[in-house]
Amino acid sequence: MAQQLKKENEHCAICGCLLNRKGKYAAPTVQGRAHATKHHFVAERFFGRSANRKGNVRSRLFEKCPWGLEGEYEVFCYECHEILLHNPVFTREDIAAFAKLARRKQLDEPEKTKSCEKLAMRVQLLHQVIERGIKTLMNEV
Repeated sequence: MAQQLKKENEHCAICGCLLNRKGKYAAPTVQGRAHATKHHFVAERFFGRSANRKGNVRSRLFEKCPWGLEGEYEVFCYECHEILLHNPVFTREDIAAFAKLARRKQLDEPEKTKSCEKLAMRVQLLHQVIERGIKTLMNEV
């Protein structure tokens, strides 16, 4: 079951700043930068839903959430949500290495088919890369 948005003294799940719910979303001000916004752990589009295309049902990428997090979210400040989480940086080398890894695991698709199974598996593979990278860096600190 999805958690509810908290109303007072809430902090961004990443940077820890005190969140603002009094307007100025995305404004280039301290209030705008700290505005509260929720982010699903696993994108709703993976389950055939879209908040900005209500009523438009698409096929599900995952029948069952591989991480057991369908519908769950956390609350972040505007910066951590819209700038950090929605805009990861991938270099050319990162993309080439990930493509090579996907090919090695036979998750490439020289020709698309009706199935989205390989796409779902690439999503899971990218999560593994992120998860293992975080664990590696945590061990270095």
